[in-house]
Amino acid sequence: MSSLPTASIAHFSGTKKAAYTGFVVQAIVNNLAPLLFIIFHTQFQIPVAQLGLIASLNFGVQLLTDLVAMFFVDRVGYRKPVVLAHVFAATGLVLMAILPGLLGDPFLGLCLAVVVYAIGGGLLEVLISPIVEHLPTPVDQKASGMALLHSFYCWGQLAVVVGTTLLLGAIGQGNWTYLPILWAIVPAINTFVFMKVPMPDTVSEEDKTSIRSLLGTPLFLAALVLMMTGGAAELTMVQWSSFFAEQGIGVSKEMGDLLGPGLFALLMGIGRFSYGMWGANLDLRKLLIVSSLGAGICYIVASTSSNAIVSLLACAMCGIMICLLWPGTFSLTAARFPMGGAAMFAILALAGDAGGTAGPAIAGGLAGAADGSLAGLAAVLPSDGGSGLRPALLLSALVPFVFSFTVWRFRTTHTEQPVPVAAP
Repeated sequence: MSSLPTASIAHFSGTKKAAYTGFVVQAIVNNLAPLLFIIFHTQFQIPVAQLGLIASLNFGVQLLTDLVAMFFVDRVGYRKPVVLAHVFAATGLVLMAILPGLLGDPFLGLCLAVVVYAIGGGLLEVLISPIVEHLPTPVDQKASGMALLHSFYCWGQLAVVVGTTLLLGAIGQGNWTYLPILWAIVPAINTFVFMKVPMPDTVSEEDKTSIRSLLGTPLFLAALVLMMTGGAAELTMVQWSSFFAEQGIGVSKEMGDLLGPGLFALLMGIGRFSYGMWGANLDLRKLLIVSSLGAGICYIVASTSSNAIVSLLACAMCGIMICLLWPGTFSLTAARFPMGGAAMFAILALAGDAGGTAGPAIAGGLAGAADGSLAGLAAVLPSDGGSGLRPALLLSALVPFVFSFTVWRFRTTHTEQPVPVAAP
């Protein structure tokens, strides 16, 4: 076991806390708008297909941000881009409240706001994981530390779901515009925190594994497949579970949000936190195989059960099944390519966002095909109120099964480079 001076670890305690809050900010960016889909649908008459495009636009812009960030983060360091990320996130959330009513086209206003806060979300995705990875932490605690970090995304998601649901119930759906402004306070405060806390060094250009070398390695290409399918498996359920609960199952918005994405986030957070605290000695690869298979089963049960509670619980249980797919892939890849630097994390995030963009959009497209090419499949499934989401979610079960097969083929032994221990 590697050991590090306690003083060096304590020196970065504020940095770690700011990083945890950074993932809460990313959770706000990714999860607030889907909770308001039903309001956008009824108040602005935005069709379901366009709602799916809002979700895809968020992750599409994050994808482009990941692509750009991989070329400069290792050169300029972490502080400036992570501060800028919080500025974009806060600004975009405020614009979400203002632009739909200010512009003649509410959908255009929402899209413009999404573009701004998605830039912030993309930068956070590229920066937060390597910041924590490069803090002075014993090597054998890296994977569990990464899972613990990513659990704060879940706590942020849970806070957004519960807080938004309770506030909407208190102030009424007609006053929804107050919510993005209130949530913007979190990135605004964390902006100033990141201006002050110490930051780890990036991997130098001389020591860094090149992007060309990474992309020429079959194992890294397999990691990209894992990120794509892991992102799609997670975000498809997250983006559509609230709408599915209300339109497809017929429960109230409050119950749908709390028992769907709310319980999903809680279980995902518990899974990541538990692995972060006690999972250092467990076989991560085997956990990923089992959990991804379980996620596929959850998709099947959610889409085929005629019992509303069973469907909702299946949506929620998917949270604990997919909890390690994203951070687990980061950890497997970082162990295999320890000198990949922030650029490597950017490429991984790029693949994850590609899956997060494609998954919800494809599910929305499949839902739209329930009256056409998928009409036969929709006819044999329980009623979903005409939303088409049951056949869409059933076919989406293929995604976590692909993840399971890929990680079964993934190997992390025989690293070409020693795993470095961060200096005090």
